Amino acid sequence: MKLGFTAHARQLFEDMPSTDVVSWNVLICGYSQNGHPHDALQLFVHMLRESFRPNQTTIASLLPSCGRRELFLQGRSVHGFGIKAGLGLDPQVSNALTSMYAKCDDLETSQLLFKEMGEKNIISWNTMIGAYGQSGFSGKAVLCFKEMLKEGLQPSPVTMMNLMSANAVPETVHCYTIKCGFTGDASVVTSLVCLYAKQGFTDRAKLLYECYPTKDLISLTAIISGYCGKGDVESAVECFVQTLQLDIKPDAVALISFLHGITNPSHFAIGCALHGYGLKNGLSNDCLVANGLISMYSRFDEIEAALSLFFDRSEKPLVTWNSVISGCVQAGKSSDAMELFSQMNMCGQKPDAITIASLLSGCCQLGYLRIGETLHGYILRNNVKVEDFTGTALIDMYTKCGRLDYAEKVFYSINDPCLATWNSIISGYSLYGLEHKALSCFSKLQEQGLEPDKITFLGVLAACTHGGIVYAGMEYFRSMTEEYGLMPSLQHYACIIGLLGRAGLFKEAIEIINSMEIRPDSAVWGALLSACCIQQEVKLGECLAKNLFLLNYKNGGFYVLMSSLYAIVGRWDDVARVRDMMRDSGGDGCSGVSVIEVTPLRGTNNNLCPSEVYLNTSTWQHLCLY
Repeated sequence: MKLGFTAHARQLFEDMPSTDVVSWNVLICGYSQNGHPHDALQLFVHMLRESFRPNQTTIASLLPSCGRRELFLQGRSVHGFGIKAGLGLDPQVSNALTSMYAKCDDLETSQLLFKEMGEKNIISWNTMIGAYGQSGFSGKAVLCFKEMLKEGLQPSPVTMMNLMSANAVPETVHCYTIKCGFTGDASVVTSLVCLYAKQGFTDRAKLLYECYPTKDLISLTAIISGYCGKGDVESAVECFVQTLQLDIKPDAVALISFLHGITNPSHFAIGCALHGYGLKNGLSNDCLVANGLISMYSRFDEIEAALSLFFDRSEKPLVTWNSVISGCVQAGKSSDAMELFSQMNMCGQKPDAITIASLLSGCCQLGYLRIGETLHGYILRNNVKVEDFTGTALIDMYTKCGRLDYAEKVFYSINDPCLATWNSIISGYSLYGLEHKALSCFSKLQEQGLEPDKITFLGVLAACTHGGIVYAGMEYFRSMTEEYGLMPSLQHYACIIGLLGRAGLFKEAIEIINSMEIRPDSAVWGALLSACCIQQEVKLGECLAKNLFLLNYKNGGFYVLMSSLYAIVGRWDDVARVRDMMRDSGGDGCSGVSVIEVTPLRGTNNNLCPSEVYLNTSTWQHLCLY
């Protein structure tokens, strides 16, 4: 069982002439430790049918199998059995129960069990510290550790590792680890390296790793993941090469960590090299690696490569379908995402919240309100939680498909909106020119203790621009940089320049452009040129047009703006000249596209738009069945 050969162990067990409780316990424990929870539970039931009486070791060995949400009821049943059998107060059983309830997100019961323990040993304290850590309460984990010290117990290496898992302050834990003399324990050092890397101190993690003779893949994977999270792909490559030089073969986890960090187009070749490594070493057959590769190729609009990887897989679990559907949406290929969803349905896969959120984003791109409403209906019928990303996707879909009233209903139905949800409704109000509602939402967001990010301020500044609220807009821009320490992006600058320009404050707008720490792009200059059209500032407009021409002479937008500016002041010869320049550059202005949904009605021409009709009926009828 310790080597993972569960089938061989089961065969030996079946061949035994007589069995006892110890042999049953060994097999149950082996199934639990090797990730076969259902086999462990079935064996326990079989043990009872064979009239063997389980002891505290049996219960303690079985409970780790129930430490997942889908087996929570079975875990409670085992708990009840333990109480009936008089084993409920046994420390070994109590520790296992505390851990199981924490893993099933029932921390309250874990705390109650811990409180009722008559005698708490180091394992009991370690279990409770680990329970707080698993639930994300790092502060409570540290307080529990301090209480343990007050009780006179000395921490073990497991105590320190549980504190590190709880995301405690790495420097403090490191100091205490040295004091306790655990620096020679490889597991403790590895956990400390992972903690430093997880909290963004990647250089410290690497320094600590290099100071110790023991080299392992877990530490290197954590360092690679840390560098990738910071966008330092070159340092991640160095660590990856180091693993190969040490004859430590990177596994699927290391490869996935690396693939998630490939976000810059200049690093695409590295992603392809990782794909090649995965093919050579058989890692590309791993489901999670395949999903990581699909996401990477989709990120760089290499949809053909992503689809090729997807269709080459014989087994396609839901997570793989989600990866390819989400990838298509991110690459702007929402129609492909809809077709893939249709195929997914035909394969018998049922969508989850992630699938729905991706499809809702696709509806935003295509303007498919009816499909979005169908997805919303599916969410309501199947009690999918309208929280966080699902609720945000619904609000975004309704605002962009012209139903702000529905977006508001969804927003107010969410009990505790997260920052992304607030951002979505603020941007929605800004889009519709309801600047006062947008600013009111911003105030409420702050009252709830949430800290606005760059997206929040982009929605707020857009609202001020649409409403012409100059003073408030400048105050929000100042607050963003000075109070929250956020660096404005080009989009933020475009908003504030547009706001000032539309109010005729060209001097102030140009001063901001001159003080920018990043080079202004066509959006920033375009915002000012658009303001020149409103204020009929021809001379300034002509200067701006020269800048835009040097940035991108094929951009038809600024030709149209200059043409409009000349037309406003009646300079028709210049209008014709700008139009000729636009034709010579190969541009046609910014061609507008209107999108309508076509649904089949009796007596209408069904050949009008067959693909749209298909998408609105055949592809989506199955959702109404769930």
